[in-house]
Order: sequence, then structure tokens, then C-alpha cells
Amino acid sequence: MLRSHTLNALRKSSRAFSTAMPVRSSGSTPVPGLGFQLTEDQLSFQGVARQFAREVIIPAAPHHDKTGEYPVDIIKQAWELGLVNCHIPTEYGGMGLGVFDSAIVSEELAYGCTGIQTAIEANGLAEAPVILAANDAQKKKYLGRMTEEPLIAAYCVTEPGAGSDVAGAKTNAVKKGDKWVINGQKMWITNGGKANWFFLLAKTDPAANAGKAFTGFIVDADSPGITVGRKEWNMGQRASDTRGITFEDVEVPDENRLGDVGQGFKIAMGAFDITRPLVASAAVGLAQRAMDEATAYALQRKTMGKPIIEHQAVAFMLADMAIQTEASRMMVWRAAWLRDQNKRNTYYASIAKALASETANKCASDAVQIFGGNGFNSEYPVEKLMRDAKIFTIYEGTSQIQRLIISRAVADMAKQNQQ
Repeated sequence: MLRSHTLNALRKSSRAFSTAMPVRSSGSTPVPGLGFQLTEDQLSFQGVARQFAREVIIPAAPHHDKTGEYPVDIIKQAWELGLVNCHIPTEYGGMGLGVFDSAIVSEELAYGCTGIQTAIEANGLAEAPVILAANDAQKKKYLGRMTEEPLIAAYCVTEPGAGSDVAGAKTNAVKKGDKWVINGQKMWITNGGKANWFFLLAKTDPAANAGKAFTGFIVDADSPGITVGRKEWNMGQRASDTRGITFEDVEVPDENRLGDVGQGFKIAMGAFDITRPLVASAAVGLAQRAMDEATAYALQRKTMGKPIIEHQAVAFMLADMAIQTEASRMMVWRAAWLRDQNKRNTYYASIAKALASETANKCASDAVQIFGGNGFNSEYPVEKLMRDAKIFTIYEGTSQIQRLIISRAVADMAKQNQQ
């Protein structure tokens, strides 16, 4: 495959980093028993991503935060190193990494900048339904092209009136001959203005319940009738391209229908079992960065004749950051590992997402507190972390939605135990 040839060439090249991403067969190898030692391959993935984040992403992040400029060159470099589209199966030219391995990469990239990492990882969200439900021809066409050049894809589900309530989406698709005609408006679409294609969820049976009312489609972004809205200027993660997308009589061939008619909601929700651990891993990356920045500052900042890290009030804040970050990472790893073993992970994915999202916010907020007045200033890195962190409790399912999923699972398990 072209992707493998590219990566093999990179291994021999001195113009990139000393270690390139090794190619792996589709999925992760099951690990017997319980253990927390990363394999040599995983340490290699981690090392490449970590070095890239520190040498490329961190120096460029303030510029992209201030200007909102999309990080095209950085994404291209990441793609060349194998840090983009990690989970596309090898038979379609990808790396074939599992969710666990991809989570390791996501955490390291997010350490550098979660806005840039989101621009990269949003590809994975769009690709997940294709990996789950597409036929071989669709995978070759749409996943294959992602491994041949650094293209972007987007997940088109959220609407102005349908965020957490996905079942309330109104974008519709009507079958006419061998084509579907799509009309509607999507909102808050990450990579919306840069995408080569969209995964789109549209209502195909208004009379059916949510589980059977929607169908998934792969829509080429250059299809006539698509209007891309303005780039939204958000509180944080400004390197990410977020837009509204309008579909007006957009014709999509039936061959671009993803799975059976009426299975779109199930496909879209199933993708979250893959992507929520990855979003959670990015939140862990931000939390780790906040802790590291706060620790370094606390070691050199002095008050009352000694470094502030020697004051218990500050030291305990750092300890809490460590507790929360390590716990969040373990939940991410469990949710990701379960998915790689083809075991249901919805409950754990929601716990990981909720815990890591809130940990990122708490760690960023406490980092600002430790920095004091300097933390409130944009010349220091932690105020950006605080702005970037907030979206983690909102996108990919709010913290409240995660608690709804978790509480239902708890109730179901309790009922089963009573039987």
C-alpha cells in the first residue's frame, strides 16, 4: 500500500523525526491478563507523537489561537508521520491501529494543543461510521483517499435545534430513482469548511422512531447545493474549523448510502464507542499539560522566601491534579481496550468521557490559580488551556448526556442482579 511505502521511506529518512510510526495489522493484539506496560510499538507511537507535539505543535499553537488560522502545514506534517487516520485498516492503506493505540497518540497531540489535535482527530469521527458500516467499495473509495493524500473529512450530525437530542434532527433525505435528495442544515461541524467529504445523518422516515428514522450517507463536499457557513469564532480550540453546513437539494447516489435504510442512528451512535475514548484521551492530554505547566511554575515562583510548591495549599492542588489525571487516563485505557477486544464499552466510554472532560477543566482552572495574576494573562500558556478545556464537557456528548448513559447502565445492571 502507498501508505506503508511512505512510512517505510520515512523510517529511512533523516528529514523527519528519528522514529516513524510503525505499521500494524488491523486492530490491536489481545493482551492476556492484566497489565499496564505499553508494548514497544505503543512506546514508539507515543514517542513520535510526543516529539511532534513539543517540537511542532506547541511553538505554533499561540499563533493559531490568536488568528484562528487552520493548521494546514501541521496537519500535513502529522499525516506524513502517520499521526493522522491512525485507525484506518491496513487493507485500505492505513495504519490499522486500535482505539487504545490511537488514544495514546491523541493524548500526546492534545498535550501540544487541543485545537490542532481536534482538527486532526475529527477525521477519525467522520471515518468511524465508514469503518463500522461501509461496504468494501465505499471503504476503498473514501478511506483509501485519506491515506493517499492529507485530506480532511467531517461528521455532519449536529443541527441548530438538535445537539444532545440527535433524534430531533430535521435534515431529510428523499429517495428519487437511484439517488437521494437531501435538504437541511447542520451546525457546529468540525472541519466543515475543509472537508473533502462528510458523514451525514438524515431522516428518511419521518413516521418511524429514532432507531429506524435515520439513514447515514457519505456526501462529497463539492456536491452542488452545499453551502459552507462562516468559520465560527469560539471561546477556545480556535485552530479547529467549526461551521454550519446547509444542504439544498443535494443529490447523493444510493451507492453512497451507508448501511441499510433506517440504520443511520445506530451507526452514528455506535461510532461514539470508538471516538469517545479518543476525545477523553485528548482531555487527559490537556490535563497533563496543565499539571506540568503549573508544577514548573510552582517550582520557580517564590513567595515568603520559598518556592510556592512548598506551600501546602499549592502542593495539594498539584496532588489533586495528579490524582484526577491518572484516574482519567486509566478509564480511557479501559474503555479503549474493551473496544479493541470487541467488547461492549459504552458504559466505560461514557465514564471516561465525563471524568476526563471534567478533569481537564479542573486542572486548567487550578493551573490558572497557581499562576495567579500571570495565569489570567494571555502571555502565559494556562489561560488558553482553560478556554480550550471547556468544550470537552460539551462536544461528543455533554457531561449530562454521559451521566444519563451511565445512570441507565447502573439501573440496568441492578435490575439484572435482582433477577
